[in-house]
Amino acid sequence: MKMNSRAWLLTTAVMFAACQKVPITGRSQMNMVPESTMISMSLTNYKDYLKEHPPVSSGDANYQLVSKVGNKIANAVKTYMAQQNLSDRIKGYAWEFNLVNENTVNAWCMPGGKVVVYSGLLPITQSEQGLAVVLGHEIAHAIARHGSERMTQGLLVQLGGIGLSTAMSQKPKETQDLFNQSYGVTSTLGILAYSRKQESEADKMGLVFMAMAGYDPSQAISFWERMAATGGTKPPEILSTHPSDASRIKAIKEYLPEAMKYYKK
Repeated sequence: MKMNSRAWLLTTAVMFAACQKVPITGRSQMNMVPESTMISMSLTNYKDYLKEHPPVSSGDANYQLVSKVGNKIANAVKTYMAQQNLSDRIKGYAWEFNLVNENTVNAWCMPGGKVVVYSGLLPITQSEQGLAVVLGHEIAHAIARHGSERMTQGLLVQLGGIGLSTAMSQKPKETQDLFNQSYGVTSTLGILAYSRKQESEADKMGLVFMAMAGYDPSQAISFWERMAATGGTKPPEILSTHPSDASRIKAIKEYLPEAMKYYKK
């Protein structure tokens, strides 16, 4: 069935409007999910998650460290966006950092700046610098709108191309699962090479953000070396949503000279 000229123009206009440039890397991305909608969804999901996984108290020393590092990087993001006339990209962000006492080596950031760090990650970060590597990386995912990008892809592939509002009303559980997968709350394979591209992009952006926050981006090398040394059987890179440890460290070393330009001790 041929598309008439009016439908073609409308589709082209929608696709054009959905094309965006990722800050720092300049990569073009397709995102058909409104950021305001994603921020609203993240606020609800974040609150629900913390009800089921109560965070440690604000008086806890590790919580204070997470909050300190997170807010320094958030301020660096605000500065970078203002310098690049991109402040609208973080409109509606209300930064919040929580530490959940679970032996899980993970952290994530939802749209709107809603962040969770798991206590199981702290023995590997080891220091304020190491924590800055992780938070810079996770915050970069949100700033790059990787989750929204994956939601767009998921709506097209997993839910048959229906719109977000339709998905939420007709397939609420599937939409909820897709949201959690898109923001790293759970793990899934998905489109492998695409996810690895997002991970590598978040590495680069995270190095810039941590550098602007006053943290040495070269510390990312030792952090990922410690991650690599945690052991366990890892799938080949082609079967992983993340770059292999060796590939990631190599790429970070190659990007370091650029990231160091932003480093202010």
